[in-house]
Amino acid sequence: MTPRSLWAVTALAVATLGLSSPPSATATVTATATDYQAEDAAVSQGVVESNHSGYTGTGFVNYDNVVGSYVEWTVTAPAGPADVTLRYANGTTAARPLDFTVNGQPGAVGITFPGTGAWTTWQTKTVRLQLAAGTNTIRARATTADGGPNADKLTVTPTTDDTTPPSAPGNLTVSDIKSNAATFHWTAATDTVGVVRYEINRGGNVLKVVDGNTLSATVDTLTANTAYDISVGAFDAAGNASQQSNVVTFTTPGSGDAQPPTAPGNLRSTGVTASSVSLAWDASTDNSGSIAGYDVYQGTAKVASTGSLTATVTGLAANTEYTFTVKARDPDGNASVASNAVTVRTATTGAGGIPAYDKDIAKVDLGWSAAFLPDGSALVTERDRFEVLRVTASGQKTTLGKVPGVVTTTGEGGLLGLALSPNFASDHWVYFYHTASGDNRIVRMKYENGQLGTTSSPVLTGLAKNRYHNGGRIAFGPDGKLYATVGDAKNSGNAQNKNSLNGKILRLNPDGSAPSDNPFYSSGGNARYVWSWGHRNPQGLAWDSRRQLWAAEFGENSQDELNLIQKGGNYGWPACEGTIGDCGGYIAPKRTWSTAQAGPSGVEIVNDWIYIAGVTGKQLWVTKINSAGTGVGTPQALFSGRWGRLRSVTRTPDGGLWLTSTNNDKNGGTPSTIDNVIVRLKFP
Repeated sequence: MTPRSLWAVTALAVATLGLSSPPSATATVTATATDYQAEDAAVSQGVVESNHSGYTGTGFVNYDNVVGSYVEWTVTAPAGPADVTLRYANGTTAARPLDFTVNGQPGAVGITFPGTGAWTTWQTKTVRLQLAAGTNTIRARATTADGGPNADKLTVTPTTDDTTPPSAPGNLTVSDIKSNAATFHWTAATDTVGVVRYEINRGGNVLKVVDGNTLSATVDTLTANTAYDISVGAFDAAGNASQQSNVVTFTTPGSGDAQPPTAPGNLRSTGVTASSVSLAWDASTDNSGSIAGYDVYQGTAKVASTGSLTATVTGLAANTEYTFTVKARDPDGNASVASNAVTVRTATTGAGGIPAYDKDIAKVDLGWSAAFLPDGSALVTERDRFEVLRVTASGQKTTLGKVPGVVTTTGEGGLLGLALSPNFASDHWVYFYHTASGDNRIVRMKYENGQLGTTSSPVLTGLAKNRYHNGGRIAFGPDGKLYATVGDAKNSGNAQNKNSLNGKILRLNPDGSAPSDNPFYSSGGNARYVWSWGHRNPQGLAWDSRRQLWAAEFGENSQDELNLIQKGGNYGWPACEGTIGDCGGYIAPKRTWSTAQAGPSGVEIVNDWIYIAGVTGKQLWVTKINSAGTGVGTPQALFSGRWGRLRSVTRTPDGGLWLTSTNNDKNGGTPSTIDNVIVRLKFP
């Protein structure tokens, strides 16, 4: 282990990040660097070799070409951030990404190590990791079947904490649009130290990651005849995320495919009530490799459209026979022949649990959240108009005013959640979660004598914002405390940092102070507010009859989650998404969905039935908590495709549910168009 000079470390960072001049040493480095040779580290599924020249020490590690191969160094450092530099060679043209963990916890995810031209050509890449005082284990784990690059040594340099994010990438354009691919170009972001990677996003989901020197990329995993909204974000070595670039929108052309999918198989009934029938079927296949969706027919009438393999048809008459079939669609619009037909008789008496459509209540812009007043009317937040509406049970709308200081993120931010004080009858406080000029925040305003106040009082500020992953649901629990879901603000490292308010479910007193019985209260700082952590973008909160908290969470590209929340629990993001990834030691979800099927936002619980509004899947998911309170049954999909992107579901004082839609909401919405709905559902 040979210490480096302070200047050598700074110069190395400059070369790695492609900066034109060295950053200030006092701004980025406060201790000398230490080298740790790879051949002295713990190696899993790899071998120490010396057959390529240019390495330091006595050799280098050649990763096996498998997912999960790793090198793990034991290093000594003071507590705090450190620049960790891997010297590597990659003689192939394929980038070989690694995930870095520190003491078993996620540190830096999806760091790419592109080809260096030859196995004898060595380069470096630096990531910023948070280290504990004393001994730490740093693992660099391969995430693809190509394994990792050849690893020579790790250089660890304790630093001051860089909290300044890069600027947003600029002038994003799209070209060469094909049925399955498109090419994107953008201008470079700037950073006080340097940009290490760019993420190409569809909404809040990552499609591709490239290194900080790359300003164009082709994404070849697109689907024909599909609308896309794409932006790019930048990250520095400390994991700070920029705001997103401008958004480009386009629709991929058809592929010219005229071959329909195979018919869905084994259509069957999985549940019956007096007013509903639940169906399931086996997946179709298509020569294009993907299925765009399924259409459910009741006789000759189409009654549901869904991307999943289940649907529940509601609003049926008791003790009556109905016949159903299902057809599949491919991305070019070709429809399969019908599945087998299944005839089902509804039950004679109601079994409860599955609601039916009752009536339309009102048209709104983007009704993000609703809370009912003592008189039976409801307050509703308009996300992009920043307005608060009062909507009566008969559908009369009154605009009460705007919440001051709200801004859009031209994405998922704006005026989001609301909750009434548990003592609303006497204190008249209404709480709001909204995006402001510099952060996301929770505020409260008075609502008295039918009038909303004109000023707001801050309750909790400093929640990082971004175009995507703002969370935003707030609700008072049965303990009288205010709970808030906060997204990771497109910086996944926030979720595992207790000193960040992001990527968490927070718990606070009504006045904004931290309850002393919170799990990390004694840690001080932001950690005082943390109730659970390791979340990506949670947006749903509800409590069951046992006073247990359930939360719904958007996944990245694989799995959405329904979680039973434990005090102080870690739910694994970014190492674990649903049940996929390095999930050991984290709390597993009680139910997962494909991200194309759910996109879970608002959650409500009635008599231990859970109702989840699906944004991406455009359907309402319903499931029953088991008798032990430890899990749920198989979810059923209702109203598939009927109202589009469903955002909130709220129990009404008269025993029904209000359901809201937020279509056209991806890039700042359409605040001049009142085209979304509030509908009432009823129970048999």
